[in-house]
Amino acid sequence: MKLMRVGQPGQEKPAILDRDGKIRDLSAHVTDIGGAAISPEGLSKIAALDLNSLPELEASRIGACVAGTGKFICIGLNYSDHAAESGMAVPPEPVIFMKATSAIVGPNDDVLIPRGSEKTDWEVELGVVIGKTAKYVSEAEALDYVAGYCVSHDVSERAFQTERAGQWTKGKSCDTFGPIGPWLVTKDEIADPQALSMWLTVNGEKMQNGTSATMVYGVAFLVSYLSQFMSLHPGDVISTGTPPGVGMGMKPPRYLKPGDVVELGIDGLGSQKQTFKADV
Repeated sequence: MKLMRVGQPGQEKPAILDRDGKIRDLSAHVTDIGGAAISPEGLSKIAALDLNSLPELEASRIGACVAGTGKFICIGLNYSDHAAESGMAVPPEPVIFMKATSAIVGPNDDVLIPRGSEKTDWEVELGVVIGKTAKYVSEAEALDYVAGYCVSHDVSERAFQTERAGQWTKGKSCDTFGPIGPWLVTKDEIADPQALSMWLTVNGEKMQNGTSATMVYGVAFLVSYLSQFMSLHPGDVISTGTPPGVGMGMKPPRYLKPGDVVELGIDGLGSQKQTFKADV
């Protein structure tokens, strides 16, 4: 299933994309795409619905594909070739940092370049959406706790991230720096999360062209690993790292400016398109 949220900010309706590409309203059956609705039981109830009987929604703004995210957890340097272009070693354990949930926006919303930024960068990533509480789970059972997957754009301000004292979070958490969607694609539609092609363009120029097959730490490992340190709850999102081709790794480096248009996507998970604007 391809679950989504449609409507203006704060007024999104839960919806599902049917086989004909029509957006069907789920409001009569779930309050939102998150919490109990994306539990195994909740997803089974949605799967049993006759989609043709549901009202059709007009295509409008698409919101973030999941609501009520408590934790937006990101994994750094999780592709060996991206670590190399960043001039950093592959970490012996996953690098974990948090992106503020206030950064979350819809997949096609404008992204704001923060005041004082000179190094705003792009990163296409595979997002993992948790469907039931995971605590101390094994790698073998980890995917049982996943509701599905989405496209995640881990927008980053590199100077804030690496050139100022402290940790990475402040370079990752600026308003609008977390577009997710357009869909939460349930895991039954993704045969292997480690075999997904991913890409990103800036103003039509291909910058990233990779595959989740080159992750250092795969999805099952990450869910298990994170659950050893914190409980993962329904609606939590894990952004699993980016392949090479980011602006920071270019020679000379290249960064985003107002008016730039970034498009990105992952096979089977849809695509995003954002215009970058100055945050005044």
